[in-house]
Amino acid sequence: MEQTAIMMGISLSVALLVGLPLGMALYLTHPKVQQREHWAYWVFNALISVIRSFPFLLFVVVLIPVVRFLIGRAFGPVPASFPLSIVAIAIFARLVEQVLLDIPNEIRLLADSLGATTRQYIWHFLLVEGRSGLVLAFTTTIVSMTSYSTVMGIVGGGGIGDFAIRYGYQSYQYGIMYVAILIMVGFVFVVQMLGNQLAHQLDKRK
Repeated sequence: MEQTAIMMGISLSVALLVGLPLGMALYLTHPKVQQREHWAYWVFNALISVIRSFPFLLFVVVLIPVVRFLIGRAFGPVPASFPLSIVAIAIFARLVEQVLLDIPNEIRLLADSLGATTRQYIWHFLLVEGRSGLVLAFTTTIVSMTSYSTVMGIVGGGGIGDFAIRYGYQSYQYGIMYVAILIMVGFVFVVQMLGNQLAHQLDKRK
Protein backbone atom coordinates (compact mmCIF):
# COMPACT_ATOMS: atom_id res chain seq x y z
CA MET A 1 0.00 0.00 0.00
CA GLU A 2 2.85 2.38 0.82
CA GLN A 3 4.47 1.85 -2.58
CA THR A 4 1.15 2.44 -4.35
CA ALA A 5 0.64 5.61 -2.30
CA ILE A 6 4.10 6.89 -3.30
CA MET A 7 3.54 6.24 -7.01
CA MET A 8 0.02 7.68 -6.96
CA GLY A 9 1.02 10.70 -4.88
CA ILE A 10 3.92 11.67 -7.13
CA SER A 11 2.15 11.07 -10.44
CA LEU A 12 -1.05 12.87 -9.44
CA SER A 13 0.84 15.84 -8.00
CA VAL A 14 2.79 16.17 -11.24
CA ALA A 15 -0.45 15.83 -13.21
CA LEU A 16 -1.91 18.81 -11.34
CA LEU A 17 1.21 20.95 -11.59
CA VAL A 18 1.95 20.23 -15.25
CA GLY A 19 -1.19 18.71 -16.75
CA LEU A 20 -3.51 21.53 -15.72
CA PRO A 21 -1.38 24.31 -17.31
CA LEU A 22 -0.79 22.12 -20.37
CA GLY A 23 -4.51 21.52 -20.75
CA MET A 24 -5.13 25.25 -20.53
CA ALA A 25 -2.44 25.85 -23.15
CA LEU A 26 -4.18 23.34 -25.41
CA TYR A 27 -7.44 25.21 -24.96
CA LEU A 28 -6.00 28.70 -25.45
CA THR A 29 -4.19 27.66 -28.64
CA HIS A 30 -7.04 25.54 -29.98
CA PRO A 31 -8.16 26.52 -33.52
CA LYS A 32 -11.72 26.83 -32.23
CA VAL A 33 -10.60 29.49 -29.75
CA GLN A 34 -7.92 31.20 -31.80
CA GLN A 35 -10.00 31.13 -34.99
CA ARG A 36 -6.79 30.17 -36.78
CA GLU A 37 -4.17 27.45 -36.83
CA HIS A 38 -1.56 27.74 -34.08
CA TRP A 39 1.68 25.73 -34.23
CA ALA A 40 1.83 25.31 -30.44
CA TYR A 41 -1.49 23.50 -30.40
CA TRP A 42 -0.40 20.92 -32.94
CA VAL A 43 2.87 20.32 -31.10
CA PHE A 44 1.11 19.79 -27.75
CA ASN A 45 -1.69 17.80 -29.37
CA ALA A 46 0.69 15.47 -31.22
CA LEU A 47 2.80 14.87 -28.11
CA ILE A 48 -0.20 14.01 -25.94
CA SER A 49 -1.73 11.81 -28.63
CA VAL A 50 1.50 9.81 -28.99
CA ILE A 51 1.81 9.29 -25.22
CA ARG A 52 -1.82 8.23 -24.81
CA SER A 53 -1.72 5.84 -27.77
CA PHE A 54 1.57 4.20 -26.72
CA PRO A 55 1.01 0.78 -25.07
CA PHE A 56 1.69 1.52 -21.42
CA LEU A 57 3.76 -1.57 -20.63
CA LEU A 58 6.04 -0.92 -23.60
CA PHE A 59 6.16 2.77 -22.64
CA VAL A 60 7.47 1.82 -19.19
CA VAL A 61 10.14 -0.46 -20.68
CA VAL A 62 11.26 2.11 -23.25
CA LEU A 63 11.71 4.75 -20.53
CA ILE A 64 13.92 2.56 -18.33
CA PRO A 65 17.20 4.00 -19.74
CA VAL A 66 15.85 7.54 -19.43
CA VAL A 67 14.77 7.00 -15.84
CA ARG A 68 18.12 5.44 -14.96
CA PHE A 69 19.92 8.44 -16.49
CA LEU A 70 17.77 11.04 -14.71
CA ILE A 71 17.31 9.40 -11.32
CA GLY A 72 20.29 7.07 -11.14
CA ARG A 73 18.22 3.92 -10.81
CA ALA A 74 15.35 2.42 -12.74
CA PHE A 75 13.67 0.24 -10.13
CA GLY A 76 11.56 1.18 -7.14
CA PRO A 77 8.37 3.19 -6.52
CA VAL A 78 10.02 6.58 -7.14
CA PRO A 79 11.56 5.69 -10.54
CA ALA A 80 8.30 3.93 -11.44
CA SER A 81 6.53 7.23 -10.82
CA PHE A 82 8.30 8.79 -13.82
CA PRO A 83 6.36 6.99 -16.61
CA LEU A 84 3.21 7.16 -14.49
CA SER A 85 3.61 10.93 -14.19
CA ILE A 86 4.04 11.38 -17.95
CA VAL A 87 0.89 9.39 -18.67
CA ALA A 88 -1.00 11.22 -15.92
CA ILE A 89 -0.01 14.56 -17.46
CA ALA A 90 -1.23 13.47 -20.89
CA ILE A 91 -4.54 12.11 -19.59
CA PHE A 92 -5.34 15.08 -17.36
CA ALA A 93 -4.26 17.67 -19.94
CA ARG A 94 -6.56 16.17 -22.56
CA LEU A 95 -9.47 16.04 -20.13
CA VAL A 96 -8.84 19.65 -19.07
CA GLU A 97 -8.90 20.73 -22.72
CA GLN A 98 -12.24 18.97 -23.26
CA VAL A 99 -13.76 20.51 -20.14
CA LEU A 100 -12.71 24.03 -21.13
CA LEU A 101 -13.95 23.58 -24.70
CA ASP A 102 -17.40 22.81 -23.27
CA ILE A 103 -17.56 26.23 -21.60
CA PRO A 104 -19.96 28.45 -23.57
CA ASN A 105 -18.29 30.87 -25.95
CA GLU A 106 -20.28 33.70 -24.35
CA ILE A 107 -17.94 33.51 -21.34
CA ARG A 108 -14.95 34.37 -23.52
CA LEU A 109 -16.87 37.17 -25.20
CA LEU A 110 -17.83 38.55 -21.78
CA ALA A 111 -14.21 38.46 -20.63
CA ASP A 112 -13.11 40.27 -23.80
CA SER A 113 -15.79 42.92 -23.36
CA LEU A 114 -14.58 43.55 -19.80
CA GLY A 115 -11.00 43.92 -20.99
CA ALA A 116 -9.75 40.92 -19.02
CA THR A 117 -6.16 39.88 -19.53
CA THR A 118 -5.29 36.27 -20.32
CA ARG A 119 -4.37 35.65 -16.68
CA GLN A 120 -7.65 37.21 -15.45
CA TYR A 121 -9.58 35.22 -18.04
CA ILE A 122 -8.04 32.00 -16.75
CA TRP A 123 -8.46 32.69 -13.02
CA HIS A 124 -11.78 34.51 -12.95
CA PHE A 125 -13.62 32.92 -15.86
CA LEU A 126 -12.22 29.58 -17.05
CA LEU A 127 -11.43 28.05 -13.66
CA VAL A 128 -14.68 29.32 -12.15
CA GLU A 129 -16.88 28.08 -14.98
CA GLY A 130 -15.05 24.81 -15.44
CA ARG A 131 -14.33 23.88 -11.82
CA SER A 132 -16.95 21.14 -11.64
CA GLY A 133 -15.74 19.50 -14.85
CA LEU A 134 -12.12 19.85 -13.76
CA VAL A 135 -12.86 17.99 -10.53
CA LEU A 136 -14.45 15.17 -12.53
CA ALA A 137 -11.46 15.20 -14.91
CA PHE A 138 -9.04 14.82 -12.02
CA THR A 139 -11.22 12.09 -10.53
CA THR A 140 -11.04 10.21 -13.83
CA THR A 141 -7.27 10.66 -13.83
CA ILE A 142 -7.02 9.17 -10.33
CA VAL A 143 -9.06 6.16 -11.42
CA SER A 144 -6.91 5.68 -14.53
CA MET A 145 -3.65 5.94 -12.59
CA THR A 146 -4.90 3.41 -10.07
CA SER A 147 -5.22 0.95 -12.93
CA TYR A 148 -1.86 1.86 -14.47
CA SER A 149 -0.04 1.58 -11.14
CA THR A 150 -0.94 -2.10 -10.85
CA VAL A 151 1.52 -3.06 -13.62
CA MET A 152 4.51 -1.17 -12.21
CA GLY A 153 5.88 -4.31 -10.60
CA ILE A 154 7.73 -4.86 -13.88
CA VAL A 155 10.17 -2.12 -12.86
CA GLY A 156 10.15 -2.92 -9.18
CA GLY A 157 7.53 -0.35 -8.36
CA GLY A 158 5.70 -2.78 -6.15
CA GLY A 159 2.29 -1.73 -4.96
CA ILE A 160 -0.92 -3.59 -4.36
CA GLY A 161 -1.15 -4.85 -7.96
CA ASP A 162 2.30 -6.41 -7.78
CA PHE A 163 1.41 -7.87 -4.37
CA ALA A 164 -1.73 -9.47 -5.80
CA ILE A 165 0.21 -11.09 -8.65
CA ARG A 166 3.31 -12.11 -6.70
CA TYR A 167 1.74 -13.36 -3.46
CA GLY A 168 -1.68 -14.20 -4.81
CA TYR A 169 -1.72 -15.49 -8.40
CA GLN A 170 1.87 -16.80 -8.67
CA SER A 171 1.71 -18.39 -5.21
CA TYR A 172 -1.71 -19.94 -5.94
CA GLN A 173 -3.20 -18.03 -3.02
CA TYR A 174 -6.15 -16.70 -4.96
CA GLY A 175 -7.84 -15.38 -1.83
CA ILE A 176 -5.06 -12.80 -1.46
CA MET A 177 -5.48 -11.81 -5.09
CA TYR A 178 -9.23 -11.36 -4.76
CA VAL A 179 -8.84 -9.31 -1.58
CA ALA A 180 -6.35 -7.03 -3.35
CA ILE A 181 -8.78 -6.63 -6.24
CA LEU A 182 -11.61 -5.76 -3.85
CA ILE A 183 -9.40 -3.16 -2.16
CA MET A 184 -8.66 -1.50 -5.50
CA VAL A 185 -12.30 -1.63 -6.58
CA GLY A 186 -13.36 -0.16 -3.25
CA PHE A 187 -10.78 2.62 -3.55
CA VAL A 188 -11.94 3.51 -7.05
CA PHE A 189 -15.58 3.49 -5.91
CA VAL A 190 -14.86 5.84 -2.99
CA VAL A 191 -12.75 8.19 -5.14
CA GLN A 192 -15.45 8.35 -7.83
CA MET A 193 -18.19 8.97 -5.27
CA LEU A 194 -16.25 11.76 -3.55
CA GLY A 195 -15.33 13.31 -6.90
CA ASN A 196 -18.94 13.27 -8.09
CA GLN A 197 -20.12 14.81 -4.82
CA LEU A 198 -17.53 17.59 -4.89
CA ALA A 199 -18.24 18.31 -8.56
CA HIS A 200 -21.95 18.56 -7.81
CA GLN A 201 -21.30 21.04 -5.00
CA LEU A 202 -19.12 23.18 -7.29
CA ASP A 203 -21.48 23.05 -10.26
CA LYS A 204 -22.82 26.55 -10.94
CA ARG A 205 -25.60 25.20 -13.15
CA LYS A 206 -27.52 23.44 -10.37
